[in-house]
Amino acid sequence: MIFPASVQLLHIPDGFLSLPISVVSWAITLVLLYFAVRNAQQVLDERLVPLAGIMAAFIFAGQMLNFPVAGGTSGHFIGATLAAIVLGPWVGLLAMTAVISLQALLFQDGGLVVMGANILIMGIVPTFVGYGLYQLLRNQSRGVMLVGTAVASWVSIEMAALITALLIGFSGTSAFNVAVPAMLGVHALVGIGEALITVAAISFIQRTRPQILAEGSVAGSGRWVVAGLVIALVVTLFAPLASASPDGLEWVAGEHGFLQTAKDAPYQILPDYTIPFLGESGFSTIVAGIVGVLLVMGITYLLGRLLQRHEPVTSNQ
Repeated sequence: MIFPASVQLLHIPDGFLSLPISVVSWAITLVLLYFAVRNAQQVLDERLVPLAGIMAAFIFAGQMLNFPVAGGTSGHFIGATLAAIVLGPWVGLLAMTAVISLQALLFQDGGLVVMGANILIMGIVPTFVGYGLYQLLRNQSRGVMLVGTAVASWVSIEMAALITALLIGFSGTSAFNVAVPAMLGVHALVGIGEALITVAAISFIQRTRPQILAEGSVAGSGRWVVAGLVIALVVTLFAPLASASPDGLEWVAGEHGFLQTAKDAPYQILPDYTIPFLGESGFSTIVAGIVGVLLVMGITYLLGRLLQRHEPVTSNQ
């Protein structure tokens, strides 16, 4: 059943992880983001900069749409594999970081202390797992490539769920033998949705703008940029129809007794994807989504321009 959007633990909230685990997660994340910036400076060009902004906007919008899965739970699109396929792993990781950071800072979706962990499990892990598996089959026939895309997307979600469970286990929040099978089980279903959305997006790009996926290609006009932004904005119109069932992490936390450890954000700007003076209505959610789409696109675009390489390049990866 579909309900208006409500509070969802789409990302790890503060309180689920211990301080030492949060610090270690931040350290790993910052090191990999350093390499992402260094590598992005070598590949960002006139094609990738606007494309990165559009991809971040689409992923932000897509993550607002929780879809129902079996057992009264829901899942939502992550988009890391899609970002890595279209942008390459390093630029894709930076786009994912922009999305996850904005969600935490502006929408209070995910904790601040654990933001490094959220970037790790929603950005770093699925980006490189998904991209690595996709690369094994990308030069095969279209059918094989799409199957590979689906497998890569599904596995990337399972690996992200596994790392989340391990972080929770090492934090002492839940036992490993509880968190690991519970997270892998529910996200095996969520991963199917991820695979279907990613394959649909890649198929659409192949049919309408195949050069976006070609190494070294340069986008001709800016019409595809406008079209991409319009698609992202249209997706936000469906945000009020998102499933209100608990997402995978929230369901596991509730079923196994550690949901109460979640801590509220120390401040609120646009909490739970709503505009405060508009109340908790579908219209409020849509407006908040539009604000998020435009902001994350602008932030990612500006970051790309700052890092952009100005001499000609021959590859986007």
